[in-house]
Amino acid sequence: MKVAEVRADMPFLENVVYMDAASTTPTPKPVVDAMFEYYHSYNTNIGRGAYRAAIKATSEVSKTRSRLAKFINCDHDEIIFTNNTTQAINLVSHGFNFKKGDSIIVPNIEHHSNLVPWLNLKKLGVNIKMIKADKNQMVNPADIEDAIDESTKLITLTHVSNSIGSVLPVHEIGKIAKENDIYYMVDAAQSAGHMSMDIKRIQADFMAFPGHKGFLGPVGTGLLYCDMEIMEDLEPIHLGGGTVTDVTETDFKLAKPPERFEGGTLNISGIIGLGSAIEYLNRIGMENIEKHSKKYTQMMYKGIQDVENSIVYGRPEAIYDIVGFNISGVHCHDVAKILDEQARICVRSGMHCAIPAIRQIGAYDFGGTVRASIHYYNTKEEIKILIDTLEEISRFLGD
Repeated sequence: MKVAEVRADMPFLENVVYMDAASTTPTPKPVVDAMFEYYHSYNTNIGRGAYRAAIKATSEVSKTRSRLAKFINCDHDEIIFTNNTTQAINLVSHGFNFKKGDSIIVPNIEHHSNLVPWLNLKKLGVNIKMIKADKNQMVNPADIEDAIDESTKLITLTHVSNSIGSVLPVHEIGKIAKENDIYYMVDAAQSAGHMSMDIKRIQADFMAFPGHKGFLGPVGTGLLYCDMEIMEDLEPIHLGGGTVTDVTETDFKLAKPPERFEGGTLNISGIIGLGSAIEYLNRIGMENIEKHSKKYTQMMYKGIQDVENSIVYGRPEAIYDIVGFNISGVHCHDVAKILDEQARICVRSGMHCAIPAIRQIGAYDFGGTVRASIHYYNTKEEIKILIDTLEEISRFLGD
């Protein structure tokens, strides 16, 4: 599919220059149509009915699980549906057997969703070993290797920094984790759907990501990948309907994974929409998405860098789909508001749920950063509009 065809499926883009993909992406018409069809043609619950409509709904959810498994190269039953990345990470932090004396290695640039759940384990006596990234938010695998000792139970980190887009060496760190027999988790919220993903090559035991960002899927969808060999070590944190196969007055028997982790009624329409979104990405072609993203990320970085009074974060060759920046002398929220008022440019500003990361790059006094984040639907003309508007802001408000 060409960019123009994708944009035609996203009416929202007719009225704005949308550069907030790191927060959420517009939902293409075929995805909305798949959800619409569910509500109008077979709006039933799953796994609970023998009639045809319920069987169809159950089948469509299973198809989404299979499509996701194929997309990241894992088995069907290693996909656990969640509402978002945060829920997926908390399933591991609450459901895995962490105990006093264990240690967890995590970089200091993480989104709060891959930091706060681990910090919360300190009250159980778990030691959190914080790895310092460099000024470009890059993590040195050797620093992680040096932090490993006999108490280390888990290494967890982001694939792509949500604040400035730095791509971390997840494959190299995965190799270190395997060589030391340590569990390994990757937060792929900013990479899944933006680039090809092979869980076997990354060697992660756990991976979490949402449907509403790179996948172009609906909000309220996400998943946790969990290696089947360790699923029995993960305790469900929501028990009830759908998670058991038998119950007596004194005990219960858990269903097999992944059902035991999917208590209650799932976001059925959202999951069906996510399945359609996977097919949509396949029609575009991940190689086309990656080529487009690399080209336009560099174009955006260099263009902003050339704006007088601009401060751009990260190394241009090491970032992907996200550019974090500020205009010297101007609060980041003011820059974002003016971009919207002057040219209907949608960017996010602030701490990006990553306060330690913002402190680490020296952007705290700006109130955070302005973050422009893109996907396949963005165009060269939109990047020019962004650069031109930033030049006006710098000229009138910058130091």
